[in-house]
Order: sequence, then structure tokens, then C-alpha cells
Amino acid sequence: MLWINCRMVEESRPLALDSTSEPPPLFDGTTRLYVAYICPFAQRVWIARNYKGLQDKIKLVALELHDRPVWYKEKLYPENKVPALEHDNKVIGESMELVRYVDNHFEGPALLPNDQVKREFAEELISYTDTCLRIVYTSFKGDPVKEAGVAFDHLEAALQKFDDGPFFLGQFSMVDIVYVPFFERFQIFLKPVFNYDFTSGRPKLAAYMEELEKIDVYTQTKCDAEKLLAYYKSLFLGQK
Repeated sequence: MLWINCRMVEESRPLALDSTSEPPPLFDGTTRLYVAYICPFAQRVWIARNYKGLQDKIKLVALELHDRPVWYKEKLYPENKVPALEHDNKVIGESMELVRYVDNHFEGPALLPNDQVKREFAEELISYTDTCLRIVYTSFKGDPVKEAGVAFDHLEAALQKFDDGPFFLGQFSMVDIVYVPFFERFQIFLKPVFNYDFTSGRPKLAAYMEELEKIDVYTQTKCDAEKLLAYYKSLFLGQK
């Protein structure tokens, strides 16, 4: 798995569809990935699609998360959530399921290495995701400096497992795809609101975040930091 896989030609983002928008020609044989630019779970699948070089095989359709078209729920995906993948006349949801589905059903570089030790460690880290997110997001309503450190310490230790690159498995992989959208949001929110840099005193995490900025398949999916910050302030702090 080479870093060269992480570079891509820049892609124009489609305008997000809202409640006034007409649907695309649904179930016409086109494979579509439905996302919301502010949603980290959708961003996971978007990065996976980019990493595998599927920009021409999987069309990106963006939705306004808080003003979704009625047809999305009524005609496409009753769960009315993102991400969702329209493929082979069916619709699949849930971000981890979709990341694995895209990896297994489409061409392109694999999201996990063949090395069995790395694959087992990957599953451990993916399993830890829910715990990490619960700890950090819960801390947003308390004191992240005191409460979130245990999660970041765990990830700092995980980054010391392999020495053949700066990422969780050495090279960029599915594990990074799972965590990166949330790291991005933690950085946007924690520093200005709590004056907390979660990479401070954690050199592996600091190097990790720097290296991420070189990964085109990720950087081209980054959210609007200003909008995200305002949204999180409203969501977690009740600020308008």
C-alpha cells in the first residue's frame, strides 16, 4: 500500500440538494453516494471512494443535512440518514458497512494490507472507535482537557505499534479513514472553544495530523471549518 494511492485529481464538489431540489433519476443504473458535507460518517465513505479511485464509478450526491429533500426518505432511503449508497438497484447505509462494501465490491487499492498482524490490529482499532467517540463527544459538555485525554492517549500508544509510516498501520488505511473525519472536527472545535490541542504532548498524534494534510483523498473531503464550529457550538454549548 503506497502513499501514491492517496493522491488524486481535484474534483469539484456538487451543490448540496435541499427540500426544493428534484431527485436524480433514481435506480437508473448509476451508482451514487449520498453524503452531507458536515457529516463525519458520510466523509468516511467519501474518503474510501476517493482512495480507491472511484470518482468516475460512484457519483457523489450531497444533501443539506437539515433541509433534506422529501424524496430522499420517501423514494430512496427510508432511514433518511447519510451516508447511503445506491448500487445495483438497492440502497445500503451505515458508514462502516459502506466502507467495507466499497472496498469489497469495487476495483482499486485495498483499504487493508495483507499482513495478518496489521489486519488484526486494524479490527481492534476500528472496534475502539465507538468508545473513543463516546469519551470525546461526552467531554464537549464538560471539560475535554480532563475527560478526553484517555482516548487520545490510547490512540497515541496505537500509533507506536508500527514504524513503517506515520499512520495507524504504518501506511494510510481503512483505520485512518474511520478516525480522520472525527479528528478533523475535534481539532476545529477543541482549540478555539477549550484552548485544548489534543496533539500537545502526543508527538505521534502531532506527526499524524501533519501527514494527513498531504493525503489528497482526505483533504478534498474536508468540511467547512467555520460552519462546523458554529454547528458544534449550537449543538454542544447551546450557542446561536
